[in-house]
Amino acid sequence: MPQHVAIIMDGNGRWAKQQGKLRIFGHQNGVKAVRTAVNFAAKHQIKVLTLYAFSSENWNRPEAEVSALMTLFMKALDSEVKKLHQNNICLKIIGDKSRFSESLQKRIEQSEQLTSQNTGLILNIAANYGGYWDIVNAAKQLATEVKQGILEIEQITPDRFQQALVTEDQPQVDLLIRTSGEQRISNFLLWQIAYAELFFSSVLWPDFNEEHFAEAIRAYQQRDRRFGGC
Repeated sequence: MPQHVAIIMDGNGRWAKQQGKLRIFGHQNGVKAVRTAVNFAAKHQIKVLTLYAFSSENWNRPEAEVSALMTLFMKALDSEVKKLHQNNICLKIIGDKSRFSESLQKRIEQSEQLTSQNTGLILNIAANYGGYWDIVNAAKQLATEVKQGILEIEQITPDRFQQALVTEDQPQVDLLIRTSGEQRISNFLLWQIAYAELFFSSVLWPDFNEEHFAEAIRAYQQRDRRFGGC
């Protein structure tokens, strides 16, 4: 089994359009698919599951949709965190949280603290996240440490750089899944997916179920991972 699976959850808007509904209806139903994916990952002892919930570019969407997404995020934290805690899942919200409202930032902090000592699945929710931001933020952190005399330039290695990213000491991504038929990375975990296997599913995210997840795992297991070797 892959240690770290990342998923670009794409297709909520198109799914809602097919139902003749507003886009937020698709996002609401996408939460159900999140539960399914988390349960699958925990059941199959995957160590880390990272879900791309809201990119740094998503702020450019219509204001009403962004507002509805923030409300949905708050409600999801309220309704799901206790269940995650009961199932020994450690929740981490990765991304630039400074742009969220104070109430949402507080709710995120409370949720992370509640589950911080759990030893099961690590669930990363990437919110206001962008791969460029992650890498630049890590570079700034290391530059500051060099400036302060904490770190020597020669000590900046790929391993040390990785520790400055939001995923810190977590294993690199083994399998990246994107739903809805799109075949793009979309500025997601650019450093962390350097040697990931990519799996693109035509299924829209709200319809993504355990069998679809299992299909991606089977495809991963059939590949010959060489990490640049012959």
